[in-house]
Amino acid sequence: MVKLTKRQQDVLDVLAKHIADTGLPPTRAEIAAELGFKSANAAEEHLKALARKGAIEKIAGTSRGLRILVNPEAAELSVPAANDNQLPIVGKVAAGSPVLAIEHVESHCPVSPDFFHPRANYMLNVQGDSMIDIGIHDGDLLAVHQTKNIRNGDIVVARIDDEVTVKRYEKLSAAKILLHAENEEYSPIEVDLSCQDFDIEGISVGVIRRH
Repeated sequence: MVKLTKRQQDVLDVLAKHIADTGLPPTRAEIAAELGFKSANAAEEHLKALARKGAIEKIAGTSRGLRILVNPEAAELSVPAANDNQLPIVGKVAAGSPVLAIEHVESHCPVSPDFFHPRANYMLNVQGDSMIDIGIHDGDLLAVHQTKNIRNGDIVVARIDDEVTVKRYEKLSAAKILLHAENEEYSPIEVDLSCQDFDIEGISVGVIRRH
């Protein structure tokens, strides 16, 4: 049985419905519009994941070159969870999909979630040097506790539109948020909640250096 994330199942359902209604697969832009993605590239990332799992076939040379290989209703949802002895290590996060999705898990770290307080749910593979002044370096593993309960000054894993970033959180007003880097070479990111999608994935609860 093909195991899919919630978002992949949503994309597969859109494919099946569009084919049933029109006789043709949807374009990437149509999938993005139906599911509220910011760009067709987000839809393409999910299609690639579905093709890797054998749920669909991508046919080159046409914007509608898609063929379903499995019964969407028979697919099994699968989300990795931390156990008592290890934490999933999340690598590059695809646009439009949850951070803790099975296709993002590179490996597991043999550290108990309870080693951190509050309890960690996963480790995020840090990319870049924007937080080096507080000891978060490129290639480090950032322990993340999944929560929406945050305060000004917390180090958060935030999603802005289709991008995920680690920054220090500051709420300026009901509609304005600043995400501060901890490296003087980077300017703060200003988030306008009136026109940008924004969500908190969790807070940093620790760092492990691998080298």
